[in-house]
Amino acid sequence: MLINAELLLQYQRCKRRTFLDIHGDKSQRDAPNELLRKLQQDKIAHQLSALAKVSYHQPDYSYGNWEAAEVATLELMQRGVEYIYKGVLLATYSEGYTLLSRPDLLVKRPGKSCFGDWMYVPASTELGKRPKQEYQVVAAFHAQVLATIQDFAPETAWLILRTKDINYPVDLLKWTPRMQHILEELIQVLELPNPPEVFISRQKCNLCHWYSQCYAIAQSEKHLSLLPGVTPIRYTQLQDLAITTLESLANTSPSALENLVGFDREVAPKLVVQAQSALERRPLILPYPLPIKDITFTAPIEIYFDIEAQPDLDLNYLLGVLVVDRLANTEQFYSFLADKPEDEELVWQQFLDLVWQYPEAPIYHFCVYEFDTVKRLARLYKTPSSLVRPVLSRFVDVYEQLTQSVALPVESYALKAIARWLGFEWREKEASGAKCIYWYDQWLETGDRTLLEIIQSYNEDDCRATLRVKNWLVNFFQDEYGLRLA
Repeated sequence: MLINAELLLQYQRCKRRTFLDIHGDKSQRDAPNELLRKLQQDKIAHQLSALAKVSYHQPDYSYGNWEAAEVATLELMQRGVEYIYKGVLLATYSEGYTLLSRPDLLVKRPGKSCFGDWMYVPASTELGKRPKQEYQVVAAFHAQVLATIQDFAPETAWLILRTKDINYPVDLLKWTPRMQHILEELIQVLELPNPPEVFISRQKCNLCHWYSQCYAIAQSEKHLSLLPGVTPIRYTQLQDLAITTLESLANTSPSALENLVGFDREVAPKLVVQAQSALERRPLILPYPLPIKDITFTAPIEIYFDIEAQPDLDLNYLLGVLVVDRLANTEQFYSFLADKPEDEELVWQQFLDLVWQYPEAPIYHFCVYEFDTVKRLARLYKTPSSLVRPVLSRFVDVYEQLTQSVALPVESYALKAIARWLGFEWREKEASGAKCIYWYDQWLETGDRTLLEIIQSYNEDDCRATLRVKNWLVNFFQDEYGLRLA
């Protein structure tokens, strides 16, 4: 069986995925989505950008014919060429397992190897901007296979990250033992009769081609990983106490959890109430909620604010603002859109001009991104503090208000999950923040304005969803405390 760097990378993210990639039914996999295709395109573009700076050789072989590919790679190494792109190296690891290494670049360096007075070090291009553990483990994997081929073990490998003009050295003396331990674990998982237990971690799972299959299993089992707040570390601690169902967690005393790893005196009671909410299928007030006056506040005029961004361009291209006048019973949406990246300063100024028309209106948003982005744009465009600080003082994070006060019977506290639980629906059924990134890229490439119109519609619905959640939260607490006072 061949073990390659991709398997090792994915194993560090999800043990179950690695097992399914080898033993699973490929027909059950999800089709690649737009964001995954975009990431693949970005990875290729990043590689090409790095290659543009060097003169390289590429071995001639048909994909999948690894033995012929290795022969072609070794011929280039024996010739002592400076750079080899997509070389292929094979090394027997243990009975039944062969390591297949395809480093993005093999870079010639002075040294002693079986080839002569030179040796090679591996370099990997990665989309991240920092040297994550998973990247360094993969670099150590390439280096180990390379060491068996050239009879010389390099002390350093390289990561070509997206941080401009900085290549990151990987300390192989540190990371090789860690890589070998992970490699042994991976082989043990591959030899299991059945795949490892499902665990849904949305940030890691959403781009996986096994997501639909795993999610269906988790739903059928009512798996605790579907409960907000149950992280892998916390789940392991709960398993040790034989707490593996909603019922058992809902009936657990918080004091039995608060000293465990990943828990504390605040997390433990909140997680127990979260389980009770899911079990009873109704919202419940959390222990120690925010002050009632903070939650039930309603203003004559309120502003709801949402941003669409393109992280790769470090660009905030759409600032959406919904102005709700409760006295006049009107709602007006403003879409400040940068048709091209250089228009970002213009839409920033348009946003400021609008919110200053309502100097007393609170500005509601969902999660901290909008608050942080306003601070960033103010710094970027040297906006006077006198124009920014009063605006920031009016920001109210609906997500924080809600998650600090109430537990909902939902699988996620993302805006979509909460608003849909309340009956709100987006006009663009398949739209998401990630797809908007893809669509904006497509707009820049094609000039198809319907893509911008879809994004604007989605952004307006985000603002209206935030309004729906805020209104529900106000009404819920007024009803709850009204009943208690009656």
